[in-house]
Amino acid sequence: MKVKIFDESHEADLESRVNDFIIDKEIIDIKFNVSVAIFGEEQIYCFSAMILYK
Repeated sequence: MKVKIFDESHEADLESRVNDFIIDKEIIDIKFNVSVAIFGEEQIYCFSAMILYK
């Protein structure tokens, strides 16, 4: 089993990277996470995925 982790600031970017990566892999599981931080008046988002595959 192997692990690959992706981290993007936009959900569409994460979706694209995950879809490109899994196209030829045998996927065991995918875990998603979203984090939000406030910096001044700006909201910063972090979309991440951990993929377990063979």
